[in-house]
Amino acid sequence: MAPSDSESLLERAYLDAVERVDDMDETRARILDAAYEQFCRMGIRRSTVEDVARRAGVSRITVYRRFATKDVLVEHVVRREFRRYFDQFLIDIEQADTAADRVVLGFVSSLRAIRSNPLIGGLIAAEPDLLVPSMISDGGRTLATVRRFVAGQLRSEQRAGNVSSDMDTDLVAELMVRVSASFLAIPSLVVDLDDDEQLSAVARQFLVPMLEATGSSD
Repeated sequence: MAPSDSESLLERAYLDAVERVDDMDETRARILDAAYEQFCRMGIRRSTVEDVARRAGVSRITVYRRFATKDVLVEHVVRREFRRYFDQFLIDIEQADTAADRVVLGFVSSLRAIRSNPLIGGLIAAEPDLLVPSMISDGGRTLATVRRFVAGQLRSEQRAGNVSSDMDTDLVAELMVRVSASFLAIPSLVVDLDDDEQLSAVARQFLVPMLEATGSSD
């Protein structure tokens, strides 16, 4: 399920979100909706292009005209879900009043959104070998994409005077993303990932102090 060029799947989703890309082709959108429902119900391995076409009410040829292979279709469905995650993340953090609150809310909402997503969360739990390798074995591009997204938010906080001006935004974003990614990829026996209050406490104790970090030691 690797992307067909040098961009990672998450990179494309991020750019789609930033550029507000949407599915203007009604038939294409219907196929993606049908594929999403099919993959959620039956899993990716057990689903065929014929199943998706039947659920979308179109011919198999129509699906192939828009998505050359099943792998390409899967990539676009997953990419759209990640794009929706980026969109929702930006909506969620608008509810917070301070930079610290936005870090906490962003951390909690990210874990909740990905784990509760029927497709992404289901893949991580049931078919990790389909998704996780494409996220962690791409030379770091996937992590770099999310880090760039978070670093951009931190730089906005800097420009607004809400956080330390000498904070290394890229390093802090990298650490924050790695913490979140580890919770998604590896089950925790210490932190209940379904407990928003516990996750908030973790973020406030360990992530928020990073906002005061400096780029160099004295």
